[in-house]
Amino acid sequence: MKNKLFTAVAVLAIITSGCGKFGKSKGLPNDGQVHGIAPTGKYILPKPPGMVYIPPGTFHMGPSDEDVNYAFTARNKQVSISGFWMDATEITNNEYRQFTKWVTDSIAGKLLGYVKQGPDGNEYLDWKKVATIKWNDKATIEKIDAMIVTPDNRIFGRKEIDPLKVVYHSEVFDFKEAAKRENANVPRGKFITRYDIPIYPDTLCWVRDFTYSYNEPMAKEYFSHPAFGNYPVVGVNWKQATAFCEWRTQYLNSYLSDRNRATESPFRLPTEAEWEYAARGGRSQSPYPWGGPYLRNRKGCLLANFKPGRGNYPEDGGFYTVRADAYWPNDFGLYNMAGNVSEWTSSLYYEGGYNFQHDMNPDIRWNAKDQDPPRMKRKVIRGGSWKDVGYFLQVSTRDYEYQDTSKSYIGFRCVIDLPPASSKKGKK
Repeated sequence: MKNKLFTAVAVLAIITSGCGKFGKSKGLPNDGQVHGIAPTGKYILPKPPGMVYIPPGTFHMGPSDEDVNYAFTARNKQVSISGFWMDATEITNNEYRQFTKWVTDSIAGKLLGYVKQGPDGNEYLDWKKVATIKWNDKATIEKIDAMIVTPDNRIFGRKEIDPLKVVYHSEVFDFKEAAKRENANVPRGKFITRYDIPIYPDTLCWVRDFTYSYNEPMAKEYFSHPAFGNYPVVGVNWKQATAFCEWRTQYLNSYLSDRNRATESPFRLPTEAEWEYAARGGRSQSPYPWGGPYLRNRKGCLLANFKPGRGNYPEDGGFYTVRADAYWPNDFGLYNMAGNVSEWTSSLYYEGGYNFQHDMNPDIRWNAKDQDPPRMKRKVIRGGSWKDVGYFLQVSTRDYEYQDTSKSYIGFRCVIDLPPASSKKGKK
């Protein structure tokens, strides 16, 4: 038995260590040394259009002045933040409309049978055929009848797309849950959340948000009229904002994959800490993105879109929202980090969260389900809006809204974590 075992080991040694038996991988030198193999071709660091780089740094998160409300929900704390890219402006109506149009086209393409089989055996949309859809053609409308409002919901008999049927299919992997030690041997499918979400903005929020107030023109025109194309999108709840980030990720990575380039990490909503760090623009103890302590410059001009005084809405240049690139940007190049619209973050609103969060990229999240209590559905919103007083424009002021609620004064912007560019110089 020992001789057989020795023979087997000897044969294995000959196979694994025989001279010239290894050969080499394609494209690598045949010198017997480790040179490394990249997972893909040459990495090209993309500069996302419309985004600016926020460098890593340390700042004091929390009130830069007295906590006038004595709420004690934001204690001053020194934290460090990794670098990331952030949209220079809030996501605009035009940008969000690209999302709704893509979803509408994809649903119509499936109903029309514009699919083809990919090399992996799965079916994919034939986007060349989708681009030829004639939306004014009677025969086409009949084939996509499942997307059209029912006869009893039509105005003057017009066959229009039903906004409630513009639905995006979301699939998200929960890294935090999968990283728990007790889940080490749990199949990955247990951590994938799949759900369908209507993504068309709730335009009726303009009427619902303000009792005994005439705002119907905004409900009718704000998202559909080209005059508001570069204004921040509103009426989008937290779930819809995260769905936009997911779609934006797939849209980019699909383009990169088709060109055999490395895919990127996902677009996402900023954490509360990242948002405040970016809003400060490198100013450590300033109450506003432009510094402070005042809301006007030396000429007496207001520096943001909010509710001046006791309600002089048009004094700052905009009755409701203004263009997403209005006013001067902060020192990082970010527009309207105070005023215009409040912005969703990815963070759960928890009053005492600052007391136990880590000082390195602090974050507290909870993927609330529909059956969870309302308290667990609160998400942090930051920045103040066109209908808020100056207190809410401070970079440290915290507020919240429920994740399934849409408002006429809440929008969002995305961030993405891009890896550092590879050095052109070799190892020394």
